[in-house]
Amino acid sequence: MGGGSFGTAVANIVAQHDREVKLWMRSEKQVSEILETRINSRYLPRYELLPNLIPTDDLEYACQDADIVFVAVPSKAFRVVMEMAIRFIPQKAPLISLTKGIEHGSFKLMSQVLKEIAPKNEIAVLSGPNLAKEIAEGQLTATVVATYNPTIRKIVQKLLSTPKFRVYGNPDTFGVELAGALKNIYAIASGMAAALGMGENTRAMIVTRSLAEMSQFGQHMGANPMTFIGLAGVGDLIVTCTSPLSRNFRVGYEVGLGHNLKQAIKMTGETAEGVNTLRMVKEKADELGITMPIVSGLYEVLYEGRDAADIGALLMVGEPAEDVKFQLGG
Repeated sequence: MGGGSFGTAVANIVAQHDREVKLWMRSEKQVSEILETRINSRYLPRYELLPNLIPTDDLEYACQDADIVFVAVPSKAFRVVMEMAIRFIPQKAPLISLTKGIEHGSFKLMSQVLKEIAPKNEIAVLSGPNLAKEIAEGQLTATVVATYNPTIRKIVQKLLSTPKFRVYGNPDTFGVELAGALKNIYAIASGMAAALGMGENTRAMIVTRSLAEMSQFGQHMGANPMTFIGLAGVGDLIVTCTSPLSRNFRVGYEVGLGHNLKQAIKMTGETAEGVNTLRMVKEKADELGITMPIVSGLYEVLYEGRDAADIGALLMVGEPAEDVKFQLGG
């Protein structure tokens, strides 16, 4: 469900296992294009889709006989779409969220939204350093499927594993999903730093302190902080903070060049989840009394008109702190 870049890439991976895959998307034009050309030109141009991948804009047809459902709908439309779809989805079908975002107003992750809407279905999350265009090109890639249910983890691992795409398991659903949402914020900051010509020392500091903020916030919210040193945490953080293929990085880059947020989003042309996630995390951090200098500084730049060049200086404020707060042993 969801015909964007990642949804399309995952659908084609499943199709490689000789399964009939239905790819639901809103746009009738996109459906027609894929049927005629086997290409989703808007999101993955030059990436040929397998013949057993069937595009459709008919929600009932897409869901009614599903053995498993992967949901790749943007967070702002996630609940609405799933509330329409759930009446067609069999209760036996596990629901796997591919969406890295937080619901506005409730601060719920997408797996929590799914659990509310479909309490009888098994729920899991897929997250990691997964740039869709590199997956489409056949670059070596790894991801994480997170759920407390080991049977569902094995099903997803078998369904998605290929010689170029490896799937690891993790029982910490909340931590894996929260890491995937949080890293989008820091990709924006890293894109700004790149546009401003900041040195490698500075950019390394931004990425590393971003990981510290993520893990600290995650622990306060109930996640296992050790999850953040895995693929869904530091792995995803590195790729989104260094690659121009990252939508959030590109938004930050445009802001760093002097464009305002609205202009940057328009120039990027795709949903950048980090923009909305930033506002919600800033509010939650203030509510819980969690110090997050990068989140606070980025918020000031994007929403309060602060000069983007100040983003690096924000790391240097406050009293000196411990480098690593989560250590094993004495």
